[in-house]
Amino acid sequence: MTTDDESRRRLRAAVYSADGESVVRMLAENCLPDDALQLAGDGLLAALDQRVENAPELARRFAAALRGRAWPGDVTLADQLEAAVGTGPQPLLRSLPVDLDELADVLEGDPTQGDGHIDLSTGEVWTSSAVEYAIETEDEDSDAFDDPSRWLFVECRGSHLGFQDMERFIATIEDADRVERLGIAIEGRGAFRRFKGVLSRWPGELDRWLAFSDERKRGRAREWLAAAGYRVAPRRQRP
Repeated sequence: MTTDDESRRRLRAAVYSADGESVVRMLAENCLPDDALQLAGDGLLAALDQRVENAPELARRFAAALRGRAWPGDVTLADQLEAAVGTGPQPLLRSLPVDLDELADVLEGDPTQGDGHIDLSTGEVWTSSAVEYAIETEDEDSDAFDDPSRWLFVECRGSHLGFQDMERFIATIEDADRVERLGIAIEGRGAFRRFKGVLSRWPGELDRWLAFSDERKRGRAREWLAAAGYRVAPRRQRP
């Protein structure tokens, strides 16, 4: 029997390789927890694009689950899934092949590392260090990054939403002693490091937190992208 964490790792691998058939098979065979709905939805978009059998039925089911959960980005993804199976209108968003994990890293990273940009011709996420390197090596002119037809500016918002995620996660724990320990861990500087350190004492809890955190950051990145006028394009398998 596979654990939730093993199932999630297998699903992530299938999603990132755009293996639509494997995504559909895994979703049909496993009852994945709430903290994999965003990831599963991206896999289903690829499966629908590849016309994989049974993908439409699963897409409708996961769209309903996303609407029921209603975390940031869930309704946006549900709209896209329903549009792909013909049960909802096409979102008035332009398609862009953005890596949501990379976008989330810029949006919710360390403010001292700076902001970022998205290349609107490729969907590639550029960190501030990548932008600086391109300017230093003269691969790009500094003024080029001000061109809104080529680049989408990404402002780093810092980690305050991630801190709220820790509080939300603590609220899912029933053991009063663990709740107290984690509440103490998130006080003051270094909260994220201490929080993970305390969670690592209990089997499975650190993995559960990482999945919870990744799912919420993925949804927020999707929501931010939609507010900017874009939706994530389905991943395509490499030849």
